[in-house]
Amino acid sequence: MVVEPAFEADVCLILEGTYPYVAGGVSSWTHDLIRAQDDLSFYLVSLLPSHERREPRYEVPGNVVGIEHAYIQEMAHGARRIPRMEEFFGALEAPLTRIQTEGGGLPELGEALGLLAPVRDRLGGRILLNSPSAWRMLLRMYERALPDASFLDYFWTWRALFGGLFSVLLSDLPAAQVYHTVSTGYAGLLAARAVLETGRPAIVSEHGIYTNERRIEIAMANWQFESGEMDLTVGRSSRDLKDLWMDTFACYSRACYGACRNIIILYEGNQQLQLDDGAPPERLSIIPNGVDYARYSALARPGHRPGAEGRAPTVGFIGRVVPIKDVKTFIRACAMVREEVFDVAVKVIGPYDEDEDYYEDCADMVAQMDLGDTITFTGRMKLDDVLGEIDILVLTSISEGMPLVILEGGAAGIPTVATNVGACRELIMGRSDEAPALGPGGVITPLSNPRATAQACVRLLTEPDWYRRCSEIIRARVERYYDKIDQDRLYRALYEECRALPTRTAQAATPPARAAE
Repeated sequence: MVVEPAFEADVCLILEGTYPYVAGGVSSWTHDLIRAQDDLSFYLVSLLPSHERREPRYEVPGNVVGIEHAYIQEMAHGARRIPRMEEFFGALEAPLTRIQTEGGGLPELGEALGLLAPVRDRLGGRILLNSPSAWRMLLRMYERALPDASFLDYFWTWRALFGGLFSVLLSDLPAAQVYHTVSTGYAGLLAARAVLETGRPAIVSEHGIYTNERRIEIAMANWQFESGEMDLTVGRSSRDLKDLWMDTFACYSRACYGACRNIIILYEGNQQLQLDDGAPPERLSIIPNGVDYARYSALARPGHRPGAEGRAPTVGFIGRVVPIKDVKTFIRACAMVREEVFDVAVKVIGPYDEDEDYYEDCADMVAQMDLGDTITFTGRMKLDDVLGEIDILVLTSISEGMPLVILEGGAAGIPTVATNVGACRELIMGRSDEAPALGPGGVITPLSNPRATAQACVRLLTEPDWYRRCSEIIRARVERYYDKIDQDRLYRALYEECRALPTRTAQAATPPARAAE
């Protein structure tokens, strides 16, 4: 339902698993965006996995007038029955099937919303997930989609995917003049729903491509889809549960792209992925990340060289300790660096409580490789306190958008060694339209290649002229192309343009609820 706050917010920001409860590049970007538009009011919708208590990692600015929480895998119990339940599920089955298997998008979302809207105040987990009517629909969808797959695996996949969908479609939605989602996925679904229900415009800003990141995670999670039994079924379906997950998330992206007036990406390289997932080309635009150049350039150290000022040459990894950042490759590379630069110090700077099992694996690697005196996990720290102690930055991620840390370090004159993902090559080596071409501000390495990463680090740490050249180039590039002042101006223009648009006729309207007093 659309909840009317005390007054309509200028912008409703829709955030999935990020700000203000998770630290990282996207959260920092969001925090800075809100502060830069300090005369606009923002209402935040934070999509979270559960009701587990979380403490904000940021001091939320005063122009945030409210925060709404939506829980992706949790919803109210709701009533036990609604009138004509079999007929309701018979109608709902068609759009859900197209969402899962037939390239669905915004029309299917609108159809599902139209069915849910008249009885939304009665719906919840009892009816949508646990009723006999829902069970019979699930059985029919299984027989149509993946009859050769393990039914138990399909059952839990169905509940996970559609439990998330239903929870988003039933959550409260604040009224606003503009809806701005910072990803596709479930946040993008909520933005699409906002357009359908309120008639107000929406914007999506993608830092990384959500569907691509989900594809990587699904491909890595082989245990979810392997039963341990050899399946010799003749003529078995060519699709499997991995395809079901991937196709459903691709549908969620198409729904978001179909609803949003502006589809923003950080760099040109990812636009093709958006087009592949159904984004209308005429709505695409590029607004690169920007950083406060004046702030970070003040930390620059003219004539600095690794190991200066009587301290050890220092390598920094700034980011979350999670699998997609491939910290294990970084650790292996550091072991090789130490063979050449024996007094090197390494700092892993960032939260390590998001995936505790992965952090424990990384900590065990450090111990087993006898790197305890070399590598320190510092936890989250203020960049202003850190950058002055780092000589080079390293990113070994297997997926990125446009990492702010490269720009922040670059403004301070710190070169980066990064994998060839996202916009890393563009930031370090320069855009194709860079004129005059500045040259390399660091080194690009292949994915999951600790030796290449180590060699790049050793060269920067041991060749002063090369280090100085990369330092000067990356600093000049950030100043010329990535000053946050330009980003703020472009987003302000988008907000003003959207706020001025007339409200369109809602396609799946529900009566607004009175705000809680």
